[in-house]
Amino acid sequence: MFIDEAKIWVKAGDGGHGCVSFRRERYIAKGGPDGGDGGNAGSVYFEAVDDVNTLLDFAGKHHWRADNGKPGEGSNKSGADGDDLIIRVPPGTLIYDADLDIMLKDLHTIGMKVCICHGGRGGKGNKAFASSTRQTPRFAQDGKPGQERNLRLELKLIADIGLVGMPNAGKSTLISRCSAARPKIADYPFTTLEPVLGIVELSGYRRFVMADIPGLIEGAHAGAGLGHDFLRHIERTRILVHILDILPADGSDPVENYAKIRGELDFHSKVLTAKLELVVLNKADLDGDGAVAGEIAERLKKRYSLPFSPMTISAVSGAGITELKEVLWKMVK
Repeated sequence: MFIDEAKIWVKAGDGGHGCVSFRRERYIAKGGPDGGDGGNAGSVYFEAVDDVNTLLDFAGKHHWRADNGKPGEGSNKSGADGDDLIIRVPPGTLIYDADLDIMLKDLHTIGMKVCICHGGRGGKGNKAFASSTRQTPRFAQDGKPGQERNLRLELKLIADIGLVGMPNAGKSTLISRCSAARPKIADYPFTTLEPVLGIVELSGYRRFVMADIPGLIEGAHAGAGLGHDFLRHIERTRILVHILDILPADGSDPVENYAKIRGELDFHSKVLTAKLELVVLNKADLDGDGAVAGEIAERLKKRYSLPFSPMTISAVSGAGITELKEVLWKMVK
């Protein structure tokens, strides 16, 4: 199950209370204060790690607490410090304060770590308050409470290449051809219901990451189809690969389909439409002499200022896949 949003409550531990205690030893005429300090509490940290891919761990657990500090004891014994709570999340996780609606941290790189809630300090025992004028203090300091927050977590996958296009354009077939990813593939729309990541391997130990998101349709910004729920996952991609079906089953015009998807990307974010883009004409196996693909490519180049000439492939037969991977590698680099 792919979970990319979560709401949780986190709390750092409370500091341990200081101790009120006096020495009581046989044959010692005058005892004195010997109450120890309370221990410091644990804090709450978030860390981006490479072996976590979704926010699934937060689906059934909404309350996260760090350990409290232990109280001080007599004989000048300080309480033990509480353990920090380190919450492991996938890289690309955005942490928001749900009450203030502000972003606290973007954990976009593996190994990044941030303290979200600081643990409370332990209180001083009565030994710390003894002086020449106050030799028997009968009070101690309470531990400080730890911070707490309501958080909203949002995941944006990090990939080099993002695949976009209409449903059934062949995005899932393409990513399964290029990588070891095995998304669901069928002859009906919206077979991809969640984002899929695949690592594309090339000769010479070269590799890049490709992301496939569910197909878009006109009106997605208003909630049609799967809407824009997954478009944030390609906001971090460096390059967009726009997959066009050259012979759509519904008889629609591929060039108009391109315009519709570009419009939906623009509705979501100007950042997406500003990204470098490569148009890929898919299903060349249905176009024997390549006339249809050639005509679509010419119409696209006349209507739009494309940074690269459209490439023609067949994700089913594998035609053009090797050339496409090499072109994408050069674009990534």
